[in-house]
Amino acid sequence: MTRTDRQFTAETARTALVVIAVVVAGAAFYWLNTILTPLALALFLMVMIDGFTRVLKRRAPWLPPAADLPVALGVCLILFCVTVYVIADNARSFAVELVTYAPKLNAALANTAAAMGLAVPPTLNQILQSLSPSAFVGRVAGGLRDFATNAVLVLIYVGFLLASRRGFQRKAEALFASSAERQGAAEVFLRIRNAIEQYVWIQAISCGMVALASWAVMSLLGLDNALFWSFAIFIVGFIPIIGGAIGVLAPPLVALVQFDDWWRPLAMLACLQVINFVVGNIIYPRLQGKSLNIDPVVILLSLAFWGAIWGLVGMFLSTPLTVMAMVILAQFRTTHWIAVLLSSDGEPLGEGHAPRGAPVPTETAQPTGSA
Repeated sequence: MTRTDRQFTAETARTALVVIAVVVAGAAFYWLNTILTPLALALFLMVMIDGFTRVLKRRAPWLPPAADLPVALGVCLILFCVTVYVIADNARSFAVELVTYAPKLNAALANTAAAMGLAVPPTLNQILQSLSPSAFVGRVAGGLRDFATNAVLVLIYVGFLLASRRGFQRKAEALFASSAERQGAAEVFLRIRNAIEQYVWIQAISCGMVALASWAVMSLLGLDNALFWSFAIFIVGFIPIIGGAIGVLAPPLVALVQFDDWWRPLAMLACLQVINFVVGNIIYPRLQGKSLNIDPVVILLSLAFWGAIWGLVGMFLSTPLTVMAMVILAQFRTTHWIAVLLSSDGEPLGEGHAPRGAPVPTETAQPTGSA
């Protein structure tokens, strides 16, 4: 066997091992989703709390050193509680108002049935009975129960992660013998942390702008529960690609049921589309720059992959998880090519950064003062 044949065989075996590893890892993530999902959310929250703590240290130097973390935890908890309260309160009023929309929905169903050639159009009550409301309510109750359980597990994980922070440095010293290895591991962690933090801040700013402008439009046009829909638009905006589509289409569909005319739903659809276009294609690229450096096709595939494995939580975390995987894969020569495919410009670590195990360039800088 020639050297070329051996090299081709080695590359084929490496590719096969990577495919097998991805399939096995995906199966493990799917089977252990009840354990790994709360842990992933807790780690994500830990990164956010840590970033907020460092922001407080820079922007509020008058705070005592030991008060940064409690203040960050308190602010995050208050924001979480306010968001849950607003969504729960407005969702309840929206469910009550949905009952008053029944005659309009029946009329819309009758018009649709007439257009489809149905002799006896179904009513809203008949559709609900055919859908088995008891089973639907049972699934909703089960989903709420699972959400409450996961929320409690996430808080427990966050508490234990905060309690074990002091031992991270000693564990790193025990895992890596030399200072160079520890420094390399620290650089990898910092790249992952900075990328995730920048992604979250950019998403929060852009989604906040879309939600605020959408609230102004919906309130001006008289849509009920405009505050609820603005919060919903802000939250689903963190889901790549499909989140923006949901935020654009859902309020106009509700407006079709609420209003007797057509111009307000159409105006709302046009305004929300313009808002998302301006923020998504003009403001968001300027904020993002080259911070993520992920190919758009990879973002779509990661959304489908993590959504199939972890559901809605996987959709929210699909981009941060992909960023983390790209940074880790880019550190090693044998997996650097995967990170190159995941990146947008072919430089997953940025210019001037080579993976571990890569050959050292032969050209060296000349000493100062030489010709």
